[in-house]
Amino acid sequence: MEKPIIFTLIAPIFNEIENLPILYERIKNVMDQTGDTWELILVDDGSSDGSSDFIRELAGKDERIRPVIFARNFGHQIAVTAGLDYSRGESVTIIDADLQDPPEVILDMIEKWREGYQVIYAVRSEREGETWFKTFTASLFYRLIYRITEVKIPLDTGDFRMMDRKVVNVMNSMREHHRFLRGMSAWVGFKQIGVNYKRAARLSGETKYPFKKMFKLALTAITGFSFVPLQMATYLGFFAAAIAVIAIPIVVIMRFTGSQSFFGQATTLIAVLFFGGVQLISLGILGEYIGRIYDEVKGRPLYIVSESPNDFITNTDRST
Repeated sequence: MEKPIIFTLIAPIFNEIENLPILYERIKNVMDQTGDTWELILVDDGSSDGSSDFIRELAGKDERIRPVIFARNFGHQIAVTAGLDYSRGESVTIIDADLQDPPEVILDMIEKWREGYQVIYAVRSEREGETWFKTFTASLFYRLIYRITEVKIPLDTGDFRMMDRKVVNVMNSMREHHRFLRGMSAWVGFKQIGVNYKRAARLSGETKYPFKKMFKLALTAITGFSFVPLQMATYLGFFAAAIAVIAIPIVVIMRFTGSQSFFGQATTLIAVLFFGGVQLISLGILGEYIGRIYDEVKGRPLYIVSESPNDFITNTDRST
């Protein structure tokens, strides 16, 4: 009879061939110190640099490596979701493959988990190798989302976290397509605590979260956990209407008194542009929410797997 898996680690992979060998060795060194059973789920998110082949090779050497190979690129948050779906451990840890999140911090998380905490999130006390612009925008985003949502998402945290099986089971039941996992893990509640760590610079390769993707993730977080943008559209409408109500009698009075201030087309054009801008902004905000509803209604799967851990085991058995 197989021993139950105590610890599952999930690492989403997208073109990380240079980092994979070091990631595996560091995780292995850390997890072997626990003396408990563990597994590492490597979710290949449509890599084209040979990462998929390396994952297969690694799984052939170490049965604790469980490969999940996507049919195409579905994105970081979906890759982590697939890892959660395939996880078997009593405790599940999400970690990036670029080694900016040191695997050694997992030992501190395990200590908190054994104390009874069910979500242990890593708090970035320092960030190496990042530009002032990325640091500033990240800090601004975390504080903005903290203020405008009812769910209090911890400041300066990423997806690097450990979750108890109870938490993972609840999150696996949440199948929305536009996913913000750090917000979802805060929303579910349970007993949570943070662990401070120093975030290292990326070991090699390029960041998989440029500004465009960060902006998209921020938009997903805001629309997924807050109605403030919709409320802002309403406030803009009332503000524009108030200006009109105030402006109408003023214009009438000035016309009757013979004032030349409001004659000509310039004022009309400015007013039309202002009110048109308010309407377009409001429609854009509505469109973001409606687009997300449309994605949910279609009911498509979150991801498509080309090779799952079970497929890999079957193929290995056949070859032997």
